[in-house]
Amino acid sequence: MYNTRTFAAVVAAISGTAAMLAAPQAHAAYPEKPIRVIVPFAPGGATDIIARLVTQRMAQELGQPMVVENKGGAGGAIGAAEAARAAPDGYTLSIATVSTMAVNAACRPNDLPYDPIKDFAPITNFANTANVVSVNPKFPANDFKSFVEELKKNPGKYSYGSSGTCSVLHLMGESFKLATGTDIVHVPYKGAGPAVADTVGGQIEIMFDNLPSSNPQIQAGRLKAMAIAWPRQLPTLKGVPTFEEAGYPVVNQPVWYGLLAPANTPADIINKLRDAAVVALKDPKVIQVLQEQGSEPSGNTPEEFAKEIQEQFEWAKDVVAKQNIKLE
Repeated sequence: MYNTRTFAAVVAAISGTAAMLAAPQAHAAYPEKPIRVIVPFAPGGATDIIARLVTQRMAQELGQPMVVENKGGAGGAIGAAEAARAAPDGYTLSIATVSTMAVNAACRPNDLPYDPIKDFAPITNFANTANVVSVNPKFPANDFKSFVEELKKNPGKYSYGSSGTCSVLHLMGESFKLATGTDIVHVPYKGAGPAVADTVGGQIEIMFDNLPSSNPQIQAGRLKAMAIAWPRQLPTLKGVPTFEEAGYPVVNQPVWYGLLAPANTPADIINKLRDAAVVALKDPKVIQVLQEQGSEPSGNTPEEFAKEIQEQFEWAKDVVAKQNIKLE
């Protein structure tokens, strides 16, 4: 679970060396003033925590502050739309998530005020976070194979929770249903927290979630993990397979948090920002806090991140179309 004191200590340690590290950067043409970073969600969540952690360290390399500004609302669409309209000069950036770059566009194809593919220039993926499907301890299955068998024997009997209609966790649940040929009833909640609580309490039986918010309940034995969306098994979830290992690679979709510039931002600015991010993501203190948050650093190239965004966008569109998902 995320430790705020650890995060504060890391930021303090990073800030303490900022003056020394900033001086060699002062001669560079870019940046010559502070950089604004729009986080399209409220303070305190995973997106905000990761954005502040990494950009704080990037600022040392760039020689200018990176100032995080939270612009939440509409599943991230309000902040993303403002970022898309910004001047392409490298002084207004934004944080990309699966919600803002894939899910919103798939669920709101006709009224989204930005184009996730055309309106942004990807810089790099900061970090990836695993997803997990877990069940109430009384669910009559102890492994993934028997879990799917139980669902197939009882179509429509069981319910799963998500953080809301057309959330990334809703799409994960529907992708699971498509891949496994099962029928489970979606129950949308206003956030993952209440859904996890109801799964623990037995009001619903199944939960699709980001691992960090469910993991404390899994470790305490109040939920049973069936499978994770991650490249490999995790030591903290011994014996729990990835969806790919279980035979369902299309569901093996972690979430990510990356950095964007507006479209048409010059390549030299993109590259300078990406280089600073790579240095930040190799810092042991940054890695430690990311791992405590349940994430792992990425730092891929702009081209690789653009490919990740496009693939997730196509995945979301496919799930929404096949399951006829609509926002009310």
